Amino acid sequence: MRINLIAIGKKMPDWIQTGINHYQKQLPTALNFNLIALDAQKRKANNIEQIKTLEGELLINAAQGTNLIIALDEKGQQHTTKTLARIMVNWQQNGDNVALLIGGVDGLSLQCKQKAHKVWGLSNLTLPHSMVRLLAVEQIYRAYSLLNNHPYHRQ
Repeated sequence: MRINLIAIGKKMPDWIQTGINHYQKQLPTALNFNLIALDAQKRKANNIEQIKTLEGELLINAAQGTNLIIALDEKGQQHTTKTLARIMVNWQQNGDNVALLIGGVDGLSLQCKQKAHKVWGLSNLTLPHSMVRLLAVEQIYRAYSLLNNHPYHRQ
C-alpha cells in the first residue's frame, strides 16, 4: 500500500507545515505515505477555469501509477474516522496505491473529479486548501492509530 497526498501549492504557512511534519513523522514507513506538493499556476495571466484545468492536469499526471484516485472536495462524501480506518484496512489488503488530490485555492477541476474513483469531503465547511492538507494528514494518522489501538484516538 502507498498513500500519496498530492496537493497544489508549495508555500504553506509555517504553522501548517509544522503540523504536517508532526503527523507525517509519526506515520510508520510501512504505510508508505508521501506528500507531493505541486506548483500553483500563476493567477494573473489566466482565468480561473483555465487555472483549475492546468492544475488538474498536474494533479492527474502526478497520480500516475496509482490505482485509486480520491478527490478531496467540500461537496464530496464525508466519512467518520472509524470508516476511514476500515477503508485503510481495505487499501492495505488490496495492495492499493492511493492518490488523494487537493486542488489549489480555486478548488479542483471538473476533470479531476471525473477522473477520480471517489470524491470525499472533510467538512461541510469551506476550508483553505492548506488546512485541508493538514487535516488529511492528521486523519490518516488518527485512523492508523485507531487501527493499532494507540491512545491518540479517543472514543
